[in-house]
Amino acid sequence: MRTRLLPLLIVLMAAVLLALGVPLAVSMAASEQQRVVVDRIDDTARFAALAQFVTEGPGGSQRTGTDERWETLRSELDSYYDVYGIRAGVFYRNGSAMANAPGDWFVPPAGEVREAFDEALLSRRSHDPQQAWPWRDSRLVVASPVIRDGDVIAVVVTDSPTGPLRGRILHGWLLIGAGEIAAMLLAVGAALRLTGWVLRPVRVLDATTHDIATGRLKSRVAAAGGPPELRRLAHSFNEMADHVEEVLEQQRAFVADASHQLRNPLSALLLRIELLALELPEDNAEIASVRTEGKRLAHVLDDLLDLALAEHAEADLSLTDIGALAEDRLAAWTPAAEAKGVRLTGDCPATTGWADPITLSSALDAVIDNAVKFTPEGGAVRVSVSSEGDTSRVVVTDTGPGLTEEELARVGDRFWRSGRHQNVKGSGLGLSITRALLEAGGGSIAYGPNEPRGLRVTVSVPRFRA
Repeated sequence: MRTRLLPLLIVLMAAVLLALGVPLAVSMAASEQQRVVVDRIDDTARFAALAQFVTEGPGGSQRTGTDERWETLRSELDSYYDVYGIRAGVFYRNGSAMANAPGDWFVPPAGEVREAFDEALLSRRSHDPQQAWPWRDSRLVVASPVIRDGDVIAVVVTDSPTGPLRGRILHGWLLIGAGEIAAMLLAVGAALRLTGWVLRPVRVLDATTHDIATGRLKSRVAAAGGPPELRRLAHSFNEMADHVEEVLEQQRAFVADASHQLRNPLSALLLRIELLALELPEDNAEIASVRTEGKRLAHVLDDLLDLALAEHAEADLSLTDIGALAEDRLAAWTPAAEAKGVRLTGDCPATTGWADPITLSSALDAVIDNAVKFTPEGGAVRVSVSSEGDTSRVVVTDTGPGLTEEELARVGDRFWRSGRHQNVKGSGLGLSITRALLEAGGGSIAYGPNEPRGLRVTVSVPRFRA
């Protein structure tokens, strides 16, 4: 969940920072340029004041009383160009120069300078130039009219390079970018802390739910931080788990107590049946049937007690040689298989796994017993041990009648037996007990068809301790 929530928060924070940073960068660039434009306007106003009383005509024929002002204007323009590298000039209405620096710079017939010059002839300052951007090489042109007696007699034009301006804009943008990155890192750190604080109770709840689902009913949600709603949820979950465990414990206790309490009356009943049988002929069919059903009921009660204990027991896990254990059970069941005419073989290489040896032995006994029981004479049962990834497996296959898809979905249910096998001895609880014992230790049992015929049973245990 954190991997889905965190990117969403980061994207939202990045969008907010961009929404704030981009207008700030544009505003900063406009402010820098406006400062330069205001400075150029002041310069053109100063040059216009010097040029206002220069009466020399375009042809330079009149010099009386004006040489000093003209010399001052030209000197100021030359110094201005030498110091700042900004081209500046005062041009008559026809475009001829009153004074200019450098001396070879004139108003071109077209372009940005010409547009600013023509606009100033209309007795107003030229419009602000286009915004300068760091990636575009441009010029900054400002033109102001020289007015005398209400008439425009000349125009002051400055043509500035924008390199220093673009450098300052870029520097400001870098500072803004550094601030955005720092803010983003701070926001990511805050998002990590926030998501961790919010989702920590969820992770604990998820882990506890998994533990309970896999049979560790004693697991509870530990006290953790997080929002009050999640803390209340954790408390409610613990209460629910306590109630569920209490109900299951009552069910187990009932089954165990009922099985135990029924044993004595059943034993007394069987004894009376045996005493009654002494008074009747030995070949009495009714007595034989009652005796068989009584023994079957006793076997069912024993299996019920074993199932109750299996569901309540905690596995004593240890690192076990699965191959050696399977080889031992194979040897133990070989005489029974030979007596029935079934060939029992195995491939049991040394493979380790975490299991309760007694539980695993009981599970293999139940599986091999069923395989031998349902395999007809002349058939074969094979036990193979292997490991893959985090799991060690014992696979038992037989060449018996197998099970249909519907039967495979129900095999292992309590008291369930296939309709085709009702005449075979058993209570229908053996595989249920096996599954309960395996799940208590983190193992599992699975069923599937064996090709070309028969049943395939896979007993799995973890290779590594959880």
